[in-house]
Amino acid sequence: MKVADKHVVRFHYDLKDVDGELLESSKEHDAIAYLHGHKGILPGLADAMADKVVGDEISVTLEAPDAYGEIKPDSQQRIPVKHLQGPGKWKKGMIAAVQTEKGQRQVTIVKMGKFMVTIDTNHPLAGKTLTFEITIDEVRPATEEELTHGHAHGAGGHQH
Repeated sequence: MKVADKHVVRFHYDLKDVDGELLESSKEHDAIAYLHGHKGILPGLADAMADKVVGDEISVTLEAPDAYGEIKPDSQQRIPVKHLQGPGKWKKGMIAAVQTEKGQRQVTIVKMGKFMVTIDTNHPLAGKTLTFEITIDEVRPATEEELTHGHAHGAGGHQH
């Protein structure tokens, strides 16, 4: 079965920078699941996976605008510390999650205070050219519920 719209795709990846340094890997966790054709992953990755089958290995290099965007200057904000989600003992340079009106988003801590924190709202990988090395683990037709919700369910996908 090929990767196509209305199919759930499960894949593992290694993410590397331009120097080949490993930044992230999914191999120690469940495979990532997404609903193809429903904007659940970076468009360049979805395009590269189209028509692939289980076992295919692909390498995709995305320039910053096609990955997590260019760095936007003046993207710092002060927010209450209580809005940070993650390990809890925060320090400058750490990555945290915050809930926004557009869903959860990763931010970088710029300056910690007792009650307030300054964050950089650029994605931590903004401004970088990235290479994704992907292995397709599973391709299956999406369920009606997944199509209605617009995302994959189960391991590696959205958990209700």
